[in-house]
Amino acid sequence: MHKILEMYHQLNQFGIAQNLDFKLIEPGSIEYVMKVQKEHLATPLAIHGGVLAALMDAVLGVAALSKSCESGQLVSTVEFKINYLAPVPPGVELLAKGKVIQAGKRIHIAEGNIYIKDSNTLVAKGIGTFNAYPLEKSGILEHLENQ
Repeated sequence: MHKILEMYHQLNQFGIAQNLDFKLIEPGSIEYVMKVQKEHLATPLAIHGGVLAALMDAVLGVAALSKSCESGQLVSTVEFKINYLAPVPPGVELLAKGKVIQAGKRIHIAEGNIYIKDSNTLVAKGIGTFNAYPLEKSGILEHLENQ
């Protein structure tokens, strides 16, 4: 795994708090697994859409990051779209898959799908645009030096 991607996962407090299990398939293609917890629910029977949106942003963004880090860059979300396709009940594991479909010098486009892992039910589909920028502009290096 690329050093920038490793640093990101050590510093990514959202991923840590959500217990996201990360897997790099290849540069530009990643997976996350997340277990739906009580705090993720909007009703007793279904996850909150904001949790799925956050997971989608994460899987799209880290797919783009896994590609951009090859050239020493990070990414930030410019925009993304999500379609909710099915409700997600409590207690299931979600499998989120993200893949870069276009990687330019500054702009990357990624697509993602979120499934209920055991049944392979597609619950959300998304696409996003990400801005690639130099690692030096992120504050990560200074943060690491000050620890």
